[in-house]
This record gives sequence, structure tokens and C-alpha cells, in this order.
Amino acid sequence: MEARHLRYALAVAEHQHFGRAAAALGIAQPPLSRQIADLEREVGERLFDRTPGGVFPTAAGAAFLAPARRALCEMSAAAVEAGRAARGETGRLRVGFIGSALLRFLPSVLAPFRRDHPDVRLELREMSTARSAAALTRGELDLAVGRGAPRGAGAEELVTVTVGRDHLVTVVGTGHPYAGLKTVSLAQLGRQHLIVTPADDEPAVRAGLRALLEDNTLALDTATEARDVHTIIGLAACGVGAGLGPSCMRAAGRPDTWFCDVTPRTPLPDLVLSHRRDDRSPVLAAFLEETRRSATTRARPGRARGAAVSRSDAAR
Repeated sequence: MEARHLRYALAVAEHQHFGRAAAALGIAQPPLSRQIADLEREVGERLFDRTPGGVFPTAAGAAFLAPARRALCEMSAAAVEAGRAARGETGRLRVGFIGSALLRFLPSVLAPFRRDHPDVRLELREMSTARSAAALTRGELDLAVGRGAPRGAGAEELVTVTVGRDHLVTVVGTGHPYAGLKTVSLAQLGRQHLIVTPADDEPAVRAGLRALLEDNTLALDTATEARDVHTIIGLAACGVGAGLGPSCMRAAGRPDTWFCDVTPRTPLPDLVLSHRRDDRSPVLAAFLEETRRSATTRARPGRARGAAVSRSDAAR
């Protein structure tokens, strides 16, 4: 039994005449009559009474037509849902991200993605770069946004694209001696109590800071650790010390804090988006396309330049 048999039976029931039903279906009458006869043989019951006054459903036919109509509706809905899934309009996307990604990159992508794909289930998890990279390689995430290219087992199977660049800044409370300064030197920072991200969370950032401070690494060994940029800013505002973090941290500034650039200007590991090379999920493709559009918008004159992302870019 095929969908066309159901459509033919419903047309005959509606028009109560083989000729009119055939015309409505756009086929000849003899083939329609044969198809209905074939359907009745398959069902094992006579579905229509053929009378001089017209063709009318039997009791068996009436019982058959109601679920046949529902079945056609379900088949049509299934085709629609299949198309939506193929276009990335439904499904699930699991994203791991570091907190600082919420200051610039993720707001530019998540809002339009949610607007254009309201039926995609987003699972968002704040995680360190190391943890999200490991979860991505294990198949527990579809995307990871972190600081620096993922490392470790399975990293070679990932596609990684830069989505943001930052340099090192320090944040202090307004009562701190550095408040009001445009820049502070690494030597000055080496004499301060520092607030930094844990080495286990962001090893690339911590290793870079240790190399920069050289003989003043004791400041790192005695530093207060905070996993989130908002916590770093909050502790600095409380007078705990000088917080170190990415320049995008300025977006979360408070009236009781002050930001200074660090000299010499010190680039941090890029903010990167990573996904598995063999992932062909339409939802992932839709998110990457939204990321590309967002980057194009940010790159227009008068705006900060961003990185475009697409599957073709990522494969280069």
C-alpha cells in the first residue's frame, strides 16, 4: 500500500465519482479504477459501493478513510520535519565556552541564531578551554569556544578557527595606586598581588604569563585564582589586588574599577571556535554560517574586524 492509494481513495470518496476524481487527480479514469480495485484486494474488503447514482464508501471504506487521511497528514508533516532538520532548523547543539566568550563573541552569534532557529535546542555549558576541548574530542560537545587551539589526544581531528583576538589588561579598584593610569608595566605587576585564572583551566594563558613575568613568577605562585572574568573584576574592585585578563574584559567593567593596558603590549592566545572535522550536522553548519555572517558584520567599516567561519574556510 502506497501513499497514492490513500490519496486515490480519498479523492473518490470526496467526488463520489471515478471520472470526477480522476480529473481532480490529473489521471485517466481506468487506471484510477484499477488502483482502487487493487487497494480493496490488499485491504481484503470492499471499500466503495459502485451505484448508478455514484460511488459511496461502504462501512469498511468509511472506517478505512479516517486513518488514511491521518496517515497522509502524518506523512506530509514528516516530509516537512525532514526538510527542516536538513536545513538545521531543528535538532540539538551542545556548546562549551569560556566565560570571556560572553563578553563579545557569543552575544553577536547566539541572539541571531536563536531568533532564526527557535526550534533548535541549545545546550550551553561554561567550561575551561582544556575541559571543553576534551569533551569535544569525546563527542560530548558539538562546539567548543576557548582560548588557544585545543591540545591533547584527538586535537588533530578538530577544525579550529579564530573568532577573536585580545591583549592583556589589568583591572584594579578605584582606590588602587594604578587607578587613573593608562598603562602599567610587567615589572609593576610583578610587585602586586595578582588575580588570575587557574593554571588547570587555562594552561596556555598561565604559561604565557609565567614567561612574561620572568624573575617575578613568585607573583603568580601566590596569586588569587578566579575562574571567571566577572570574579576577577569583582575581586579587584574589593581591593584584593590587580586582576589580569583579556582586553574584552573591559565590556564587563564596573564604576568601582579601572582598566590599564599592560606594556609591552602582550597578545593573548586567540579566542577560537572548534568542532570535529567529520561532523556533518546541519545544525552545526547553520551555527557556523551565523558565525560567518556575524564576523562579516563586525568587519564592516567603523567596526572591529572579525574572523569569518564556514566549512570551506575551516577546511583550508
